[in-house]
Amino acid sequence: MQHLKDLLYRLADDKLIIGHRNSEWIGMGPILEEDIAFASMAQDEVGHSQAYYLLLNDLGEDIPDKIAFTRSAQDFRCCHLVEYPIRDYAYSLVRHYLFDMADAIRLKHLKKSSYKPLAELALKLSREERYHQLHAQTFMQQLGNSTEEANLKMQGALNEAYPVSFSIFEPTRHTETLAVEGIQPTEDDLMKEWRAEVESFIRSCNLLIPDTTDFVDHFGGRSGYHTDYLPPLLAEMTEVFAIDPEATW
Repeated sequence: MQHLKDLLYRLADDKLIIGHRNSEWIGMGPILEEDIAFASMAQDEVGHSQAYYLLLNDLGEDIPDKIAFTRSAQDFRCCHLVEYPIRDYAYSLVRHYLFDMADAIRLKHLKKSSYKPLAELALKLSREERYHQLHAQTFMQQLGNSTEEANLKMQGALNEAYPVSFSIFEPTRHTETLAVEGIQPTEDDLMKEWRAEVESFIRSCNLLIPDTTDFVDHFGGRSGYHTDYLPPLLAEMTEVFAIDPEATW
């Protein structure tokens, strides 16, 4: 059972943290439509994290609010990619594309998971995530094939985010067990499928594939070793809850 809980924590924590990062664009988007888009996606991602935390609750873990708001940074299992600050729009858009395409591929396989509650949830989430993917692909293609300045900004963001995005597929000691039991494929298999699709799309955006020889340097999040960006994010995210953890709303 621990292997299943570990997977659910990874999925939920990724969603919670990327949701928080996307919410930081509220009131700051480059245009009103993108302000609204990132706010909407943030709400979706936090909602998806709650759904995964509820599956953990069904398996004997604490309620979602306690899981999300009372753990220390070292107890989180999110990948490094979701932890980085929003920086500029180009970086957030590229990260959004890389993360949501990885999510799409994982959900495709989770819909066939041997753990039925997870398969049923993946079917529901994949419908909602489709809009995220379309948003990311549309703006990646438009900006990559736009002006020289836009292309340079997108290439710079891609050079920075792409190697870190492999942290999504960091293997754990449970990787093989999850595959053997039919819960999901190995992280390496998911990564290879994602990489083939992503690199083909990147080329269609008039962008170059960045060097990834150091992608292992970005591993650690799945075992509780995080960037320096996560602790202050958690402090901000849990500030209200920490005032009175037993309050009801």
